Amino acid sequence: MAHSPVLIGTRGSALAVTQTTTVANALSELGGFDVELVRVRTEGDINRAALSQIGGTGVFVAALRDSLLRGDCDVAVHSLKDLPTGAAEGLTIGAIPGRVDVRDALCARDGLTLAQLPEGARVGTGSPRRAAQLRAARPDLEVVDIRGNVDTRLGRVAGLVEGAPGDLDAVVLAAAGLARLGRLEKVSEFLDPSVMLPAPGQGALAVECRSADAAEGPLSRALAAYDNNAARLTVTAERALLNRLEAGCTAPIGALATLTEVRLHLEVVVCSDDGTRIMRRSAATAELDEDGARALGVRLAEDLLAAGAASLTDLAVS
Repeated sequence: MAHSPVLIGTRGSALAVTQTTTVANALSELGGFDVELVRVRTEGDINRAALSQIGGTGVFVAALRDSLLRGDCDVAVHSLKDLPTGAAEGLTIGAIPGRVDVRDALCARDGLTLAQLPEGARVGTGSPRRAAQLRAARPDLEVVDIRGNVDTRLGRVAGLVEGAPGDLDAVVLAAAGLARLGRLEKVSEFLDPSVMLPAPGQGALAVECRSADAAEGPLSRALAAYDNNAARLTVTAERALLNRLEAGCTAPIGALATLTEVRLHLEVVVCSDDGTRIMRRSAATAELDEDGARALGVRLAEDLLAAGAASLTDLAVS
């Protein structure tokens, strides 16, 4: 008797389907089972208002989680930077595969870099984190709030997509998403983390499942084999920091953890929305497990709060 395929939940965007297909193929190979993609429409796909007005990037997650809990799918694939930091009852992040490029990328007309953009150039982003760091690096730029999938946003840049609006000089997107879609030729500059720290979890995927399914069986074994320890430790530190600050996914906060054989290093930046005030801190630990990573994030968050980071943006003060 044939076994039912494992149902993999995904958003319907080209980027989501591309990255979910990669996950589905890997799990199928590791677990020896068939897979089937289940497309789920989320509030973030339907509502075109600014993310900060409709609940942040968590709006991309809720419908997928509901589908998991209802049993409409067996796992759901998320861009990890979109995933709220709080625990979801009944659900577990069963795997975090190897992380790819964490950087943000500038896609500008005429191949211009950030330094080469003329005064008053219009740069699009839907991220308060990117907007604040753009304003800090180039206060003379006009930052324009935009939404839409990757190709829609690329089409806003003059000369990048034939027949598209082309009403902006540049947009900033995640390098990981551009790579997954085969759009790296549109990048005019990869932004160094010293200029623009990425979002916590950027460049990583989260494969979420029901907690009971993470305990045993072929799916559980496939998820365990797919999980990447370095990716899990770095994003655990970054997300623990964000969780302690009680800052949402759209807060103007960048964080990046890096792992060597002997230590886990975490760097963070907290910005005011207008980019005129910035606080940057870093810390490290030699405790190279999830508890150590989580403790590092919490410790750095406490340092930021003690230094007055809550005066820059809306953070926890307790």
